[in-house]
Amino acid sequence: MKQGGGTIKTVSLKTPISPQAAEKLTAGDQVEISGRIYCGRDAVLPRLADIAERGSLRELGVDLEGAVIFHTAVSPAGIGPTTSNKVEIEGSMEALSKSGVRLHLGKGALSPDTVAALARNGSLFAITPPLSALFSAKILSSRVAAFPEEGMEAFFELQVDKMPAIIAAAQGRSIFQSDSGKQS
Repeated sequence: MKQGGGTIKTVSLKTPISPQAAEKLTAGDQVEISGRIYCGRDAVLPRLADIAERGSLRELGVDLEGAVIFHTAVSPAGIGPTTSNKVEIEGSMEALSKSGVRLHLGKGALSPDTVAALARNGSLFAITPPLSALFSAKILSSRVAAFPEEGMEAFFELQVDKMPAIIAAAQGRSIFQSDSGKQS
């Protein structure tokens, strides 16, 4: 059950995610993501946001229109979400959303300001449980897309099939906020 008594729906999302598909999602919806996703965390996301703000993403060969960015490193042991409200990660979300990122994927509550910035830019935030073994089984292929010097914390591109997540922030609302707007 969703908050408020509705039923939980599972929505299949294929990347790139269209603005229309994002607009149909609400906080609490379950999703399965298939297609290309990018992976990055504290070391690369601020760098990527700076490059995006300068309009130089094409130099990296990275297209963020309708993209998903998973806040994780990629290692031989698998992938799992890192905390999205770290200053370096949460601080990059608005710039990356303005550059076309439709869905940020990680864990933890975001500030109300970030939730509002996502809404202004047609972006969403989804959370995942830390299930490295499950996520690893969903990876069809991977490659380093940028910043190879960062090792397992480089910016990766993965091809995934039916990666589960829950929409945590959509249309200016967050599952971490009560109806009064207070963080829970």
